[in-house]
Amino acid sequence: MKTLTTDVVIIGAGPVGLFQVFELGLQGLTSVVIDSLPEVGGQCSELYPDKPIYDIPALPNAKASQVIDNLCLQAAPFDPTYLLGERVEDINKLSDVSFSVTTHKNTLIHCRAVIIAAGNGAFSPVKLKLPLIDKFEDKQLFYRINNIEHFKDKNVVVLGGGDAALDWSLSLQKIANSVLLIHRSTKFKAATSSVNEMFALCEQLKMQFLCGQVSDFQQEDNKLTGLTISSKDGIKRRVELDELVIFFGMSPKIGPIENWQLAMHQHQIKVDTQSFQTSVRGIYAVGDINYYPGKRKLILSGFHETALAAFSIAETVLEKDRIPTLYTTTSPVVHQRMGVTHSLESLLDD
Repeated sequence: MKTLTTDVVIIGAGPVGLFQVFELGLQGLTSVVIDSLPEVGGQCSELYPDKPIYDIPALPNAKASQVIDNLCLQAAPFDPTYLLGERVEDINKLSDVSFSVTTHKNTLIHCRAVIIAAGNGAFSPVKLKLPLIDKFEDKQLFYRINNIEHFKDKNVVVLGGGDAALDWSLSLQKIANSVLLIHRSTKFKAATSSVNEMFALCEQLKMQFLCGQVSDFQQEDNKLTGLTISSKDGIKRRVELDELVIFFGMSPKIGPIENWQLAMHQHQIKVDTQSFQTSVRGIYAVGDINYYPGKRKLILSGFHETALAAFSIAETVLEKDRIPTLYTTTSPVVHQRMGVTHSLESLLDD
C-alpha cells in the first residue's frame, strides 16, 4: 500500500480544486489532490478544453485549457501531489484534525482536513451499448485520445456529435488514412465553425460523414473490423475500420460521496457559508458539489469558497482563533511561501 502524509486532501482537480491548492498554500498548508480522471482540469479539460470562458476576473476571453494551465502554474510553488486516475473510496475520521483517505488503487493518505471539490462527481465516459464490444476497449476502441500518432495512416471511425467528436475528427483527418464521422442526427452540439469545416472537408473528399446509429459490429481473428450502421431511411450499411473512437460525452456520478454520512441536499453537500465546512467537522466542500441558500454553480463562486475554506482550515489546524489576512502584494511571509523574491520596494522603484 502506498502511503502519503499531507495537511489537506483535495478531492477533485477541476478549476476550483486547483485554486484550492493555491489558497491553502498561502496559509502554509500542503495538499494532495485526487481525481478519477487521468488529467487535471475536470470538465474544463474533459468536455470543452478549446471553448472560451468569459467570466473569470482579469481574463476577459480565455480557453478553458488556458485557465487550467494558469491555475496549475499558480499552484506550482506549493508543490502539490497529484493522484490522477484514482477514485476516493473511503474517508476515515480519526479526530477533528486527523483523517485517513483511501483510494480504489489502495493509496492511503493521512491528513488533517479533507476538501471535496468534486464538481458534479466523478466523470466516466458514456459507452457504446453493444454486447461484447467492450473487449476491444483500449485496443481498437477508445473513449479518449492520448496519443494522436496512434491513428496515423489508419482508417478511423468517430462516433458522436459534440465538440470533442468534431474537433478530433478534424485533427485526425490530417494524419489518418481515412476518417468517417457518424452521428445519429444532422444537428450537432458543437461549434458552428467546426461543423462547417467538417462538411467542407467532406465536399473535398478528405473525410466522410454518415447519419445513423451503430447497431452491430464485425470482428475477425479477435480484431474489430467493421460496424453496421442503421440509418433513418431504414437502410443498413457496413463500414470497415482499423480504429474506433467514441465521444458520447461524460456521465457524472457522485459515487461513494453519498455514503460518507454528510448532510445532503439533492445530491449536493450542505455547507456552512462561514467556513464551507460540511456536517462533519474537518470535512469541507467547495465548488459545484456543495449547497447553500443562494448557491450559484460558477467557477467564480468556487474560487471565493476556497479562500474561506482555507482560512477556516488554517485556524483549526494551527489552533488559532483567527488567522490574519496576509496580502500577496505586500506580505513577506506569503512571498516566501510562494517563492517570490522581489519586494514591494523594488516594485515601487520600477
